Amino acid sequence: MDLKQEIKLSDLFGRKGEGAGKAKAPKKNQGKKKVAAHGPSEYVGLEIGSSQIAAAHVTNNGERKLHKLHREPLPAGIMASGEVRDPVALGAALASFFEKYELPKKNVRLGLANTRVGVRLIEIAGVDDESQLANAIGFRANELLSIPIDEAVMDYHVVGEERDEEGTVNRSVVVAIAYRESLERYLTATDAAGLGVSGIDLEAFALLRAITEPRLESDPARAAVVAVCIGHERTTLAVSDGRICSFARVIDWGGFNLTNVISRALRISPAEAEDVKRRLSLEPDAELPEGLEPEQATEGARAVKSELQSLVRELLSSLRFYQSQSNSLDIGEILVSGGTTSIPGLVDELQRELGVKMIVGDPLRRVTGFEDAPEQIGSFAVAIGLGIED
Repeated sequence: MDLKQEIKLSDLFGRKGEGAGKAKAPKKNQGKKKVAAHGPSEYVGLEIGSSQIAAAHVTNNGERKLHKLHREPLPAGIMASGEVRDPVALGAALASFFEKYELPKKNVRLGLANTRVGVRLIEIAGVDDESQLANAIGFRANELLSIPIDEAVMDYHVVGEERDEEGTVNRSVVVAIAYRESLERYLTATDAAGLGVSGIDLEAFALLRAITEPRLESDPARAAVVAVCIGHERTTLAVSDGRICSFARVIDWGGFNLTNVISRALRISPAEAEDVKRRLSLEPDAELPEGLEPEQATEGARAVKSELQSLVRELLSSLRFYQSQSNSLDIGEILVSGGTTSIPGLVDELQRELGVKMIVGDPLRRVTGFEDAPEQIGSFAVAIGLGIED
C-alpha cells in the first residue's frame, strides 16, 4: 500500500448489527479511494498486546507532533496471540487506561496483528468492468490467503495499472484480509470503553509509517524496505518498496519465548526468568549481571541464543517467500523495533544469523514533541505509527 494511506478494514465492517455474521462485499472503486481532505488530523494510536496496552496521541498539522505516550500492563488471559479472549475485561482495562492518562476517546486508530491477518500484492488481469473488479480480487485473495470469504473482512488498494500490447488491463493490487470474528471482539471491547474507533489499521503498516521515511514517488525503488517488530508474544514483519507494502506476516514468536527458555535452563519461575532476561546481555565480554552467578549468566545467554534460531528460521522463510514473488527487490537491510530488542546484543546476534544488516529503528524519527525517549521506546513503535497521518 501507499504508506501515505492506510487500509481501513473498519470501512467494510458492519457496526452495531449491520451485516452481522456476513462478509460485506468490497465497495465499488474503493481501490481508488483517497484520504479525506478535511479528515481528522488528530489520532490516538492504540496497540493492544498480550502483555500491555500502548497509546500515542499525535496531531498531524503540518508537522507530526507527539503529545502523549503511555503504556500499561495488561493482565494475563485477556489477550493471546493478537486475539481478544475476554472482551469484557479488555473493555474495562481500556476505559481505565484512557481515563487515567486523560487520552482523547475520539479518532482512535486501532492496530490489528495476528496470524489470521494476511497481506499480499496480487496481479489482476483482463478485468475491464470496474464493477467486477472487487469480485475478482476477492476470489484471488481467497486462493492466496486461505481465509473463507464468508468469514472475512477485506480491503484493497489498486497501486498500479497498465495495458499491454493487446489492450488487456493489468492491475497491481495490495489486499488486506482478516477474520470478521477477530474484529468483532476488538470492537466489542472498544465500544464498551466508549472509544470512537475511526480506523482499524494493520500493525505492519503502522510499523512502516513509524520507523521508515516514505520514498518520494519520483525516486526509483532500489531495495526492499524491511521492518520487524519483536513484541511479547508475536513478531510483525513488513516488506515494502518504500511506498507500497507488498508483504506482511505475523509470527507466533516473541520475548515470552525467551522467558520460557531461561526459566527451563536455570530452573527458575517465569517471573524470575523475566527479571533475568531484562538483565541479561548477549554482547561478548559483557559484565556479569548483578545477582547472577557466572554459570547462570552463561546458561541463560546460551538458551536465548538457541531459541533465537526459531525466529531466524521464520524470518528467513518469510523473506525467501517475498523474494519468490514477481517484482520483488533485493534486501539491503532490516529495521528492527519492539521491546525485546532492548536486550543488549540481541540485534547483533540476529544480524549474524540472518546475514543481513540490521539497524534498530527509531520510533521517534518522524515525530516531534519528545526530547527524551522513554525506556524501551521500541515497544511504542506501532502505537506511534498508528497515530501518524502523512
